[in-house]
Amino acid sequence: MVGVLLTVLALAVVQLALALHVRNTLLDAAAEGARYAALAGSSGPAGVNRAKELISAAVSADYARDVSAGTTSIAGVPAVEVTVRATLPVVGLLGLERGLEVSGHAALEIVE
Repeated sequence: MVGVLLTVLALAVVQLALALHVRNTLLDAAAEGARYAALAGSSGPAGVNRAKELISAAVSADYARDVSAGTTSIAGVPAVEVTVRATLPVVGLLGLERGLEVSGHAALEIVE
């Protein structure tokens, strides 16, 4: 009986670690996509493509289906925001569709 309880507890810890890994990977890809889109001469779609490439390489292309970019202002500074909406892994990599949303921001680079 104790063995079953310990097994369930161990599997829950592993699943939590997987969910946090996926979240951190998506957050890093969104931030990198925003930095790429904020470069002078770049654009929002280029940042989206960069984020999708990183997500596909690190986790799965299924997690890179809903990536968007837009402009925003942070403390009066124009910035690019890349948002990733993906599945929140509950059992393995299966889980709640669009249960996880992360955003990355970067200040726009302006060449004068």
